[in-house]
Amino acid sequence: MKRTELVATPDYFDRYINLVEDIDLFDAFDDSIHQIDMLNVDVLKKIGLKTYLPDKWTIPEILQHIADVERLLVSGTLRFVRGEENYIISFDEIAMARHSRANTRDVSRILNELKSVRFSTIELYKTFDDIDFQKSGINWKHRISADAMGFNIIGHQIHHLKFIEDHYYQFA
Repeated sequence: MKRTELVATPDYFDRYINLVEDIDLFDAFDDSIHQIDMLNVDVLKKIGLKTYLPDKWTIPEILQHIADVERLLVSGTLRFVRGEENYIISFDEIAMARHSRANTRDVSRILNELKSVRFSTIELYKTFDDIDFQKSGINWKHRISADAMGFNIIGHQIHHLKFIEDHYYQFA
């Protein structure tokens, strides 16, 4: 399925979903891996722990956030695809970032972790059939289908990598 063929897409998540090209979900997943591979690790390391404003996340924290949120979204998606329709995906991203210890880790290792999480997501999504993709659950306050969640996960990464480019590359 393509982005424009999604079943349940709440307006709230359009800001991420609409960042993904209108292509097949699995092609979009492949593109998301390529996007990670194309990051210039040397530039990211040179930027280090600088932030564009005080008290904002560092690049390692942003990358860890992408991986952590994907794990949570995929776990929730699995639960509602497997019949827990009333399960609500909810988390405190600020607390998670604060306790991630991402700033003590090498950015290359975080990127490897992110790719591993993405590969795991892809493998899970390959187990879904047409009926599974139409199943939905609550992400925060909004009902979202499994297919839309896949595009949401990818768009979340696109959003944050573009944010890094726009706000952090000035320090390279």
